[in-house]
Amino acid sequence: MSGSKCTRLSGALVKQVLDSVDSVLFDCDGVIWRGDQAVPGASQVVNLLKEKGKKVFFVTNNSTKTRKMYADKMAMLGFNANEEEVFGTAYCSAAYLKTVCGLEGKVYLIGSNAMREELEAVGIQQTGVGPDHITGKQHDWATVPLDPEVKAVVVGFDEHFSYMKLNRALQYLTQPDCLFVGTNGDTRLPLEGGKAVPGTGCLLRAVETAAQRQAQTVGKPNHFMFDCVASKYGVDPDRCLMVGDRLDTDILLGSNCGLKTLLTLTGVSTLADAEAHQKSGCAERQGMVPDYYVESIADLLPALQG
Repeated sequence: MSGSKCTRLSGALVKQVLDSVDSVLFDCDGVIWRGDQAVPGASQVVNLLKEKGKKVFFVTNNSTKTRKMYADKMAMLGFNANEEEVFGTAYCSAAYLKTVCGLEGKVYLIGSNAMREELEAVGIQQTGVGPDHITGKQHDWATVPLDPEVKAVVVGFDEHFSYMKLNRALQYLTQPDCLFVGTNGDTRLPLEGGKAVPGTGCLLRAVETAAQRQAQTVGKPNHFMFDCVASKYGVDPDRCLMVGDRLDTDILLGSNCGLKTLLTLTGVSTLADAEAHQKSGCAERQGMVPDYYVESIADLLPALQG
């Protein structure tokens, strides 16, 4: 590819780039693991970066796990990591409601038990987790009982998403002072073998369409996720590298926050995708062009071991 962006990161350039940063942000699925299997060499890369004094953080749009659940998975896969270094959308949604919104009241939660736990950890009560089956007729649905203490609707990944949950969210959101927050807009969850299932973005768009309101999303590429890390650990954007496998979330987050960006080709996006964005001439799409790319995060190993 032509131009200064999307350069293959190899040889002496790897050390040069790593020497230019103090902090590295990693996406998880598709970057350091795929499903329940670590990407070969990924744990060594992470552990060596930390041994060399780099601050390492993990930023994921997946809202189905708490920080502790992620730390436990990393430990099992050989990564030297702790839950304080993990910033998932379950945690970031709770932080957003608590610190930015100053929420006083309950949340109607379309989401997971992990989200419930992260909300409760900051003192926010919720209602809504689990199945919500439909009963009665349409007039009953429009007058469904609502909890008067609910002051926000939060939408994350919910395997029990249903018409009644959609309806209940709509009824809460007809109240103009009810906050509306989404974890992320990813429309598909890629699986092994090229398969995929609908992602949180599908559920969020359904609620936005029904409520005729747009949610504030906290996950990548929104800068709030980086702000969570930067405010807590004093991360300098000029000396930070974002490593991801998705151009529209990971790389765009890096661009939005002024970080160096590295695309790894072990996940969703391809080099052809990046090239199409670069050649488009569209300013918005240029934000999805990474500074560098590697076939796998393991390509950093020789420089770290040298």
